[in-house]
Amino acid sequence: MLLKADITGLDFDACYRAASARDVRFDGRFYTAVSTTRIYCRPICPARTPARRNVRFYRHAAAAEAAGFRPCKRCRPELSPGDPGWNVRGDLVGRALRLIDEGVVDDFGISGLAARLHITERHLHRLFTTELGAGPLAVARTKRLLLAKQLLTETALPVTDVAFAAGFGSVRQFNATMKETYGFAPSELRATAGGPRPETTETKVPLSLRLHHRRPYDPVSLLGFLAMRAIPGVEQVDDASYTRTVPGGSITVTVADGHLRLTASVSDTRHLARIVARCRRLFDLDADPEAVGEALSETALHPLVTARPGLRVPGAWDGFEVAVRAVVGQQISVAGARTLLGRIAGRAGSDGLFPTAEQLAAADLTGLGLTGRRMTTLRVLGERVASGEIDLDGAQEPGEAVAALLEIPGIGPWTTSYIAMRALRDPDAWPGGDLGLRKAMACLNIPEEHIERWRPWRAYAAMHLWSSS
Repeated sequence: MLLKADITGLDFDACYRAASARDVRFDGRFYTAVSTTRIYCRPICPARTPARRNVRFYRHAAAAEAAGFRPCKRCRPELSPGDPGWNVRGDLVGRALRLIDEGVVDDFGISGLAARLHITERHLHRLFTTELGAGPLAVARTKRLLLAKQLLTETALPVTDVAFAAGFGSVRQFNATMKETYGFAPSELRATAGGPRPETTETKVPLSLRLHHRRPYDPVSLLGFLAMRAIPGVEQVDDASYTRTVPGGSITVTVADGHLRLTASVSDTRHLARIVARCRRLFDLDADPEAVGEALSETALHPLVTARPGLRVPGAWDGFEVAVRAVVGQQISVAGARTLLGRIAGRAGSDGLFPTAEQLAAADLTGLGLTGRRMTTLRVLGERVASGEIDLDGAQEPGEAVAALLEIPGIGPWTTSYIAMRALRDPDAWPGGDLGLRKAMACLNIPEEHIERWRPWRAYAAMHLWSSS
């Protein structure tokens, strides 16, 4: 447990012990900066542990870089899994970090980020410096730099394309920021890293990046869940991979040794940061399986947790898409919902893409097998998401989003809980009344009152129960 003890919000002794032991449980939770080398590392870095007097700890990579440290080339902080604490937080800082990952700052600046959150830029900066030790602009810049560093190391993408893929507005800005922060030019990093050589042809080559996670990880169960619900024409899932259409192309996530591998074939690489962020959420890569397992193992779910210690909660590629899935899936089978969703995508979407809120609100859904009431619910849902009244992609406080959803005729507690579980990333969401959960609990002789014992991880408890049937 990392206790607040100084301006970094981290307990020095606890961090030093974790770094000395190279404890993988703390990877992504903090960064170790060494004053003599001016380098910051992951706590699992294989380099010799520095003397205590030369060490400082930071909650976020941006704070280390703001203090003048540059990332280690050996342990590569850009590969660190995200901090699970921020992953499940629905407060302003947690939501702002999610929007930064989505590229909101790259597209609209800090003013756009603050406006999306309905707060002032000054208040946003105050929150970030208090919680992370760096402002939102520094966090966004570090995100760009670390993604660029990974692209330069792992891909053959030309430096010019790397700049735009990482979110920089120009190659000149990219070069200047890299030299100022890291002390070397992008081309120098690629030469020393020994990555793939840039392509000399005009042919677009798919980009391939590693997506790291904490162990244990159970990709089989997650892919099985996604496969049963794959929307025809939009997604394809097998035992080892997930593929879907995205604007300008397609992406595939495959299971690899110790990580997942993202392959993106897109016409515009400027969307890459958003693609990476959405894949991480969809596959729940920033979760802390030890914390979840430790809590649930002390309950009647112990046999299930033992059987699947790395079980994750499937997230959402798009929050609105999950909301539509939840509405369509009310009181029908998974297979039936999948068929209807394929028809909706074919009617209201385009080029193999699931329809946006605007497209669905304007679409004629008659003749697809939906009831009149269900069509009305989907239309109102599309209108309210399109207008910004409901935000399912990170900006809105989860409780407010749930309350707004409940005001839509045809949306009840089960639907909002499912949306909160997958789109809003609430680890304690519980789809009460779900027939599958009731059957699983009955088979295991688990009484209803045990549900409260699974807090704050009831969403993971639901996944264990669904997977057991």
